[in-house]
Amino acid sequence: MSRIDDIIADFEFIDDWEERYRYIIELGRALEPLSESDHSDMNKVRGCASQVWLLTHRATVDGSTVLTFSGDSDAHIVRGLVAIVIAIFSGKSPEAVLATDPEPIFDRLQLREHITPQRSNGVKSMILRIKADAEAALAR
Repeated sequence: MSRIDDIIADFEFIDDWEERYRYIIELGRALEPLSESDHSDMNKVRGCASQVWLLTHRATVDGSTVLTFSGDSDAHIVRGLVAIVIAIFSGKSPEAVLATDPEPIFDRLQLREHITPQRSNGVKSMILRIKADAEAALAR
């Protein structure tokens, strides 16, 4: 799984948006595949034009709760966007997930200007789902 700092550095190195799209697709290809059983209605993210599935994994590390995420999509670009969202939020405490504002990262990557409004809404739906899962983890 890529770290968001690495993704940002790679984006800054790539000038051409066609190359950036290819890089986003490669990020998606690098995601660990989900099992068929994980492609369930329970894991499906509502509000995405493409099909997107997200799973939240909870672990205790040094006495603290850490959330990691895995995901998949049936569309290549969207799968890459899933990888970017996972890189932003994975490996953080529920509190840190809730405190993370991804907008400055999206601005830096210029994603909003280069993805369709439907995909942008899908990214927003993924983020809302991740934050809802972080709230649920805090409630436990």
